[in-house]
Amino acid sequence: SGPKGVINDWRKFKLESEDHESIPPSKRELLRQMSSPYRSNSKDETDIQRRLNRKMNVQEYELLQDEDEGCLRKYRKQCMQDMHQRLSFGPKFGCLYELESGEQFLDVIEKEHRLTMVVVHIYEDKVKGCDALNNCLTCLAMEYPAVKFCKIKASDTGAGNRFSDSVLPALLVYKAGDLVGNFLSISEHLNEKFFAVDVESFLNEYGLLPEKEFGACQNAQEDVE
Repeated sequence: SGPKGVINDWRKFKLESEDHESIPPSKRELLRQMSSPYRSNSKDETDIQRRLNRKMNVQEYELLQDEDEGCLRKYRKQCMQDMHQRLSFGPKFGCLYELESGEQFLDVIEKEHRLTMVVVHIYEDKVKGCDALNNCLTCLAMEYPAVKFCKIKASDTGAGNRFSDSVLPALLVYKAGDLVGNFLSISEHLNEKFFAVDVESFLNEYGLLPEKEFGACQNAQEDVE
């Protein structure tokens, strides 16, 4: 909470992650003092603390000049992980689920967590584009584990007359039981050969995907570094 809190957290992280044998005892003690500031109601102790703080500010500046960049990077990474964990909510999935009946189809729409986006692919094995879309959704399910990705054959929905081959592959998106995305013959909106990134971009155009999970972003950031 606030710049001072962030600085103190960094000091604690530095002290805990540092190899104690690699830094002199005087610096270890300085880090310990800086990571555990205290208050006192005594006038004498307050004056002592004020003088100590003035001394520590100079020493701290010198100490921070030779901070290990790797340690700072690990600290930032830990902060992002902690923040992501606090902000994460709802169930996690991470795979493409096969629905085998109309009842399962209705259950996944009506009984899933109200904050969960549910993406259902209506397909048939013989229809062009369906296999490719299943492969794409398998990849996206791993990148967006907060989204529940499902597939079901049109003949298993109990409403096969509504999902003839001419409208497949179809992609239906639900949230809190409501249909928020209805894309028939979705392969017509994509290139002849399409990949997961193309389906991802298409869904993002309609705001139907959340932010990527931290792990995926983290790996991309590490590759850049």
